[in-house]
Amino acid sequence: MMCMTMEPLTIISGAQTGADIAALDAALAAGIPCGGWVPDQRNNEAGPIPSHYPVQPLPGAGYKQRMVKNIEDSDATAIVYFSDLEGGTENTLVQCLRLKKRYKLIDASEVPPDCAAIALARFVHQHTIHRLNIAGPRASKQPDAYRYTYEMVTSLIGARSRAEP
Repeated sequence: MMCMTMEPLTIISGAQTGADIAALDAALAAGIPCGGWVPDQRNNEAGPIPSHYPVQPLPGAGYKQRMVKNIEDSDATAIVYFSDLEGGTENTLVQCLRLKKRYKLIDASEVPPDCAAIALARFVHQHTIHRLNIAGPRASKQPDAYRYTYEMVTSLIGARSRAEP
């Protein structure tokens, strides 16, 4: 029997504190491709984004423009939120709808990270997604966003590596 290998998943993110940076950290820890667009000054709410993150400054752009570019450059976006969509997380959904791009909503207040990863793995497989944008609240808005997203993305990567074709 011949085994087919899955094309590696690339994680895309805007490197904001919280959910975004957690997605990049999980990808880097697993050794899978990652990247994304960040504001022109290469900053997030904590200050300069460290150079070990493989992200690119978008000339002349702020947070909204880099968010739109990451949605455009991805096959789909996973949107992590806690009970209510608000702020930049809500705007991510609005932009996905405007751009007619696939998205998966993940209510972190209702779904444990490992269960979210299973649902996300199915979504990625069903829609043949190779570049997945991960978006969610920044750390100042939701202190649990980093931990939740890191666990979810780590589980997603593990589920894909164990999946049979």
